[in-house]
Amino acid sequence: MTTRQLFLGIDCGTQGTKAIILDAANGKVLGQGAAAHTMISGANGRREQDTQQWLEAFTLATRDALIAANVDGQSILGIGVSGQQHGLVLVDDQGEVLRPAKLWCDTETSAENDRLLSHLGGEKGSLERLGVVIAPGYTVSKLLWTKEQHPVVFSRIARILLPHDYLNFWLTGRACSEYGDASGTGYFNVRTRQWDLQLLRDIDASGRLQAALPELIDAHESVGTILPAIAEHLGINPNARVSSGGGDNMMGAIGTGNIQPGAITMSLGSSGTVYAYSEVPKVSLDASVATFCSSSGGWLPLICTMNLTNATGAIRELFNLDLDQFNRLVEQSPIGAEGVSLLPFFNGERVPALPHATGSLHGLTLDNLTQANLCRAAVEGTTFGLRFGLDLLRQNGLQSRSICLIGGGSKSAVWRQIVADIMNTPVICTEQSEAAALGAAIQAAWCKSWSNGHEDTLADLCQRCVKLDLSSETLPIAANVAAFQQAYERYQQHVATL
Repeated sequence: MTTRQLFLGIDCGTQGTKAIILDAANGKVLGQGAAAHTMISGANGRREQDTQQWLEAFTLATRDALIAANVDGQSILGIGVSGQQHGLVLVDDQGEVLRPAKLWCDTETSAENDRLLSHLGGEKGSLERLGVVIAPGYTVSKLLWTKEQHPVVFSRIARILLPHDYLNFWLTGRACSEYGDASGTGYFNVRTRQWDLQLLRDIDASGRLQAALPELIDAHESVGTILPAIAEHLGINPNARVSSGGGDNMMGAIGTGNIQPGAITMSLGSSGTVYAYSEVPKVSLDASVATFCSSSGGWLPLICTMNLTNATGAIRELFNLDLDQFNRLVEQSPIGAEGVSLLPFFNGERVPALPHATGSLHGLTLDNLTQANLCRAAVEGTTFGLRFGLDLLRQNGLQSRSICLIGGGSKSAVWRQIVADIMNTPVICTEQSEAAALGAAIQAAWCKSWSNGHEDTLADLCQRCVKLDLSSETLPIAANVAAFQQAYERYQQHVATL
């Protein structure tokens, strides 16, 4: 009998924190837990969260996962943390958080982003210098905004952390960042994998910002062991090692085995993302493609849409529908929703780059104004945004035989068929829909393996722990592909008017 190798994977997202217990010896997920977060929303696109909620949710989700797995927390060998990207957590010299975290979906800093972008020489200058085009959701504009709107807070900054960095700091007392998540800050060069210190000096000449940066570590390195008091609070083995962790997309890539060329992962979460693995930093000339570093040693060209299940969820709530009712209505409406189009840009939009856009309905008549058509238009409109992104990745030379689908939306059979038809590519889900939490647990096992002299490669671990759900495989239907192509062209025409 093989001895168990237990690892805790955490995914701190916008809507909540998920925890899973993985036995890396046999690849089985033994138990899961979850706890919700709330958002602080305000005028001008403000989207923030109280970081204390993350710590409480981390604790609850971990306890639930340990109970569900029926394991003793003292047997946990390591912890990996996945976090929502781009968020800004500011910490003072006492380790206290100075204000709520500004999130990836916050567009209040659009004006600051525009000024920083022109400072860099526009999209072309940003691409040449950083390898990415900074967008309003990125961390860098949040720093400039803090300096201008909250000078007292700014004067007290001792550490600048991303959400997953902050959770690692809480666990270990050490401030670190890894290349994948750092790629989304806007003050990191994805080609050289180094902070752009000059850009931070340009924001603030005092040197305060660069002094507050976390240390950069490799994806396979651990941040350290868990602090004794936190270990006791969580009921976890105090010798458990905390891995570098990473952004949710980077951990989702590991959790779907997307660690070599030829794989494409598509996430149907609050936001929508499509990403592929690359062994070289092949920076796209298109500003919408973010060539982030991966958390597996390579690069992860990625596109992100700001509106996905948050948009379909808004329509669901409007009509007071549960998920099954919503899916049934989507099925009742034909492809193209009888001419109804929804541009689901409720949060502004990143791809296509329309930060100030709002949601809009087109093509309504007294004949086609039905709940079913509105529900279907929401699913189609959000999926067309991902098709636009996938086309950009394909133009950049990234091909795949199938798409691995993750996130809440992937659980819907009708949505899976819509994705397969719109993308004209077979789709399949992983058995474990919480791919980011699974990826974090796999990365923790990889870190442990490195410290033990490489008993397992990351590829070995992915092969053992990432399992495809063969029952979810969905193939495109030729007639649907042609019908969707027409509906997609109509969507593009509506977007062009913005």
